Amino acid sequence: MYYSFFEIFSIGVGPSSSHTVGPMRAAKRWLNNLRAQNLFEKVAKVDVTLYGSLALTGFGHGTVKAIVYGLMGLEAEEINPEIPYVNAVQQDKILHLGQERAIPFDLDKNVEFAKDIFLPEHSNGMRFKAYDESGNVLLNEVYFSVGGGTVARQDEMATRSEREPYKVPYDFESCKELMAICEKEQLSIADVVWKNECSLRSPTEVDAEITKINRVMQNSVERGIKAKGELPGGLNLERRAPKLYKRLEEKFLNNDYDPLEMIDWINLWGFAVAEENASGGQIVTAPTMGSAGIIPAVMRYYEKFAYVKSPYEINEGIKIFLLTASAICSLYRTNASISGAEVGCQGEVGVACSMAASGLVAAMGGTNRQIENAAEIAMEHNLGLTCDPLNGLVQVPCIERNAMGAIKAVNSARLALRGTGQHIVPLDSVIKTMFDTGKDMHNKYKETSLGGLAVNVTNC
Repeated sequence: MYYSFFEIFSIGVGPSSSHTVGPMRAAKRWLNNLRAQNLFEKVAKVDVTLYGSLALTGFGHGTVKAIVYGLMGLEAEEINPEIPYVNAVQQDKILHLGQERAIPFDLDKNVEFAKDIFLPEHSNGMRFKAYDESGNVLLNEVYFSVGGGTVARQDEMATRSEREPYKVPYDFESCKELMAICEKEQLSIADVVWKNECSLRSPTEVDAEITKINRVMQNSVERGIKAKGELPGGLNLERRAPKLYKRLEEKFLNNDYDPLEMIDWINLWGFAVAEENASGGQIVTAPTMGSAGIIPAVMRYYEKFAYVKSPYEINEGIKIFLLTASAICSLYRTNASISGAEVGCQGEVGVACSMAASGLVAAMGGTNRQIENAAEIAMEHNLGLTCDPLNGLVQVPCIERNAMGAIKAVNSARLALRGTGQHIVPLDSVIKTMFDTGKDMHNKYKETSLGGLAVNVTNC
């Protein structure tokens, strides 16, 4: 099933798309259902239960904060980080449901963490339950955050989709189908996505929204380069991007040439966005918050280093990059998962690396087969990547992993561009392998902080 560019790239707040943006959207969707069923005015009490991964890493990933935002009816782009929404609820024990109806709400009593319960549909489950003044249940619904900020209600999970398929001119469910469309219609992968998006909204709107997504990505890079201090959460982790940037600037001013300096710049850009995400800043899911630094870092590499050998004007190259990356992500979302809680970090950093590699090849004028090859190489060497964050925070190893993912994406693209596009392992096979690997992976390695680094680093 085709996933729209704007489902894959969306603006949200860190630190986690599946644990922050998803729960916020689920809470707001449930709130909207209360209104639609004329139950809103009857609500006297609300209870929330978090299951599995959401319960285990909820505080570190900002899940409770996000649910408060959603119950207040807020959108990610509306949130003012200077306003202490959650602190007010915590102190007053009052929630302004939909910013209209004040009800008692104690975070310690009305939010339950069911850490030992993993619902069969997905590790990221949450239940919202509303009562009237007599204690009668008004609306009881279970939602799942399935990755990248996307949510699905329990009854929708059987189809692994939260909506009906789009009516687009070029629907595809596999890379094989996508390649057949491109060959038959004589289109690039970016062309296919562009034509699909323009069937859903006007070309002017599509172009403007792509420009906006790129702008927010670039702004997150710039903020991350300049911001200083420690990241929140208790690990006492100091931001590294500002010092790395200062060193690179000094080397430039002193004509201190380093043949591997390009790698330092890519690391810097990956760090900058990942640190902004860890601080709860405004970020673009690409395809998740935890992996949001990879694509902006590789796009900066394209702009600063690789663009001179590209056949496209720079803005056109960026658009082709993002449109192509979107198509590759659509394949992963259709046939596997981008949720760390479902398949480990191979579904987040691995997919972002695959997207970035394919986008870079496209922006450099590579063929559709070279694009597929780059995406396949990138994922092949992320298979089995676990998600085991220290203290449930999107910091260690997540920040460095964004930088490493960006480097790996660039290398994958370079390998593909130096080949003919012929390759032994199809992208479809790698995607299936990733999903199979994720299903076989033990839950303690899938965004629960119950295994791996999370339990073997004892000083945290």
